[in-house]
Amino acid sequence: MKTILLLVFCFLCLKPLAQTPPATSPAKAKQALKFTSDFRFRLEHDWNSQRTDGSFRDDRSRLRYRFRFGLHYTLDEHSGFGGRLRSGNINDQQGPHVTLGNNTAEFGLTQVGLEKLYYTYQNAWFTGWVGKNTMLLQKENELFWNDNVFPEGVALRFKWQYKHPLLQSLQVNWGHYVIDSRGQTLDNDGYLEVLQVVLQTWNKRLLIYPGFYYFNNIGNLPDGKSSFHLSYALCHLGAKVNVLNKPHLNVSADYYHNLQDYSRHDSIPNVLQNQRQGLVVTAKLGKIKKKGDWAIHLYYAYLQKFSIVDYFAQNDWARWDYSAIGAAGSRLSNFQGLELRMIYAFNKKFNLNLRTYLVEQLVTRGEFRETGSRIRLDLNIGF
Repeated sequence: MKTILLLVFCFLCLKPLAQTPPATSPAKAKQALKFTSDFRFRLEHDWNSQRTDGSFRDDRSRLRYRFRFGLHYTLDEHSGFGGRLRSGNINDQQGPHVTLGNNTAEFGLTQVGLEKLYYTYQNAWFTGWVGKNTMLLQKENELFWNDNVFPEGVALRFKWQYKHPLLQSLQVNWGHYVIDSRGQTLDNDGYLEVLQVVLQTWNKRLLIYPGFYYFNNIGNLPDGKSSFHLSYALCHLGAKVNVLNKPHLNVSADYYHNLQDYSRHDSIPNVLQNQRQGLVVTAKLGKIKKKGDWAIHLYYAYLQKFSIVDYFAQNDWARWDYSAIGAAGSRLSNFQGLELRMIYAFNKKFNLNLRTYLVEQLVTRGEFRETGSRIRLDLNIGF
């Protein structure tokens, strides 16, 4: 019954998508097709990366790039569809970057995958999409969800504007994203259910965005390498405050708590069973909007093992991954660390971004704690 009600709800909310769009002239149809693309070139260096047995990974320097090309066709004033291609390993949802000289053959070909394919509807108070697209989620960093991970499913957003001094807007984000379709009823799928409320108040200076994220029956390891399945019930409390307007300064904090009890889960080591909380604090000074703009961002992360799902979160902070088991995902939970980011804009779509990371493991499975240090210099160009 729960599944039937969910399907009826989605149908009623997305019913406008089925309406026949008004006829358009060839000239208007041509204008409705928009193309976007961007290119990134990266210089990256890793050092001081210690394993749990006390040995160190070799220091590593890499030259990398990312290219993306997308299109969106507007059917009418409310609806449209689109998609986007990207470079990179098509088996790695977190990593669209290609390392120069890392092909299986000298100057071999680069893989390209389809990272977005969606149909969308939008009006003054509602946005919805079906397919594969950007998650409708208010977030200030990638410590919970990677910007390069585009889920497949149904997403709805409702937003209402107010002129009351205590409340300027109310937004509700909901999504049902299928992680692993098992050919049975929807309740048996591996899926992510998202419910988030976003409140804008204090003359638009304060943003409060609590949420609940339920991961149902997903693998403990990515890419079909799991040895068991488990569920996450994540409560999230998030808030952002605009401290200054000139120069622009905002501070945000995100707290995560997994309500699931793993104390009787025989497959999870005792030292990790209670590792279910996380905290991320962010300070951002400056904005990147036009030529000559600059920004400095500082992030602190404290994320216990089961406070997030590591292979859906960022893969930037360290070299920790699942390559040892033949999987492409990153295992960046169970750590604390810092990121310092400095950005300068040559123009609106052309900037230089320097990022430095220092990471340390929270609970070690060996004699030593894993560590990692990384620096990146990104040249970002949008077209």
